[in-house]
Order: sequence, then structure tokens, then C-alpha cells
Amino acid sequence: MQLPLGSDPRTEILRRLHAGMIAAFGRIVRPPDKRRSPEWVLAHGVIGAQTKTAASNASTDGLLAEYGSWEAVAQVSLEELEARLQRQTFPSVAAKRLKDCLQAIIAERGAVDLRHLGNLPLEDAMAWLEQLPGVARKNSAGVMNASTFKRKAMVIDGHHRRIMQRMGIVPAKADTAKTYDTLMPILPHEWSAEDMDEHHLLLKKLGQTHCRPRAPDCANCLARQDCETGKRSA
Repeated sequence: MQLPLGSDPRTEILRRLHAGMIAAFGRIVRPPDKRRSPEWVLAHGVIGAQTKTAASNASTDGLLAEYGSWEAVAQVSLEELEARLQRQTFPSVAAKRLKDCLQAIIAERGAVDLRHLGNLPLEDAMAWLEQLPGVARKNSAGVMNASTFKRKAMVIDGHHRRIMQRMGIVPAKADTAKTYDTLMPILPHEWSAEDMDEHHLLLKKLGQTHCRPRAPDCANCLARQDCETGKRSA
């Protein structure tokens, strides 16, 4: 039997974790001018594999500045796109994924326009996004939450997934989609889309400082009391 929303004991762990991260790192709130259009967020996610956010921001902004529209970017040759995406860790992969994705949207919508997603239920909107080339759960959740849509979808990156696994909140080998599906029903009911966005950004900070991929600093981690890995390291 599925527990009612918010009754899972992991929900209170997430509340404590969120409060602890705010106490340790301060608030990390995305200002309105940092909420980009859903089309920008999608392009940014498609090209961003294993690339630092700042580099992907510069690449995404650079494409729009040079070509003027996503429809124009879709018409650029792969060779030219790859040359413009040299900041990315895998520029050839990024170029093909972006071109394929943009062309798929144009084929279905007539233009690179995602406004229709705002009228769909969250699950349907994410499913529509995930049928596009190069778009997986992290990207679809990012479009729905981190863009101007501000929908209640939790973005899951490598830091987020690793921390949830180590804490025992999600299965040890859960991929991004499984982590998302596990977390969404147990998130505190009072959290808004902005709270979910901040939680993700705070977890990224925690993953960069204490819960690192290698040599995690469990002894000084604020989440240790609720973390299965942290308790074992004592």
C-alpha cells in the first residue's frame, strides 16, 4: 500500500536536511532574471553533459546571440555547431543532440516553441519532452522547474542522486529516473516549485563540499545524523 503524501519517514529527513543546508550554506534562491525561457533551458540541458554550468550558459547564450533564434540554430551545419560548442566537454555529441532536438520540435510544432507545455499536466509535459532526442529526466525536470514555467518537478543531477543514495533515501543503484520517481511522492507537501529548486541547488553545494564523489567528508557533514553512509563511517 502506498503511503499518503508526506507520511513517509523520509519526508521528515528531507525537511531536516533542507533546514540544515540553509543553516550551513545560506539561502540559494534563483532570482527571476535567472529563470530563462523553457526553450533556453532545454537547449542548455541538451548540450550540458559533463560540462560546468558556466560553460554551458556561455555556449547557450552565444548561440542565440550569433544566430538570433533557435530555428536558425537548427539550420546550422553540424560542423559549424561543433565549432561553436568547443566549451562543451563533448562538442560533437552536443552539436548533434542539439540539432536533432531542435529539428524534432520544429517538425512537430512548426517552431521551437514550448509554450504548450504550460497547459499540460506535469507528467504529460515531461513525457513529451523525454521523447525528444537527447532529452532525459534531468532535462525535462529542468525545463519544467528551472525555467519560467516554475512547475513542481525535482531536478536530479549527479550530486543529488549520489547524496540520496548514500543517505539511503533512494535505492543504492537508482538512476536519475528512479531517483525522481522515488523522491517526488515523499517530498514535503508544503514545498513549492521554488523550494524544490533551492533544495536541488543546496544539494549540489553539499555534494561539492562534503559529500564528494571520492573521499567524502562524513565527519563534518551536516547530514550525518540521517545518513546511512555517515553513520557507518563513525
